Amino acid sequence: MSHSQDWDVAKYRSPYEPSHHWELKKKFMEHHKDRFPEETLVGLAQVFGNMEFMGCQYPQETMEQINELSFGIVTDFREKQKSKLKRTFVSGSDAANKKVNRL
Repeated sequence: MSHSQDWDVAKYRSPYEPSHHWELKKKFMEHHKDRFPEETLVGLAQVFGNMEFMGCQYPQETMEQINELSFGIVTDFREKQKSKLKRTFVSGSDAANKKVNRL
């Protein structure tokens, strides 16, 4: 099946998307532009971004497909992230208990 590759990846950048998120998604789309139709690839890139940046989980088959497609694309980004500040999320009840108990 043949599909058009004559479309601009940049038109899918959200004005609210952080530049490092966009650059990684753009790299993903450019790398696979010849393999998938535009609509499919844009959806896959969004899923990729959701998994990588927000920790979203999808059905196992989808997770495996995205992991295969992102192989080699995401490596540099993950290496850079290792040296950045990590966020730790604490539930409201745990924070309140620690404050009350002065832990």
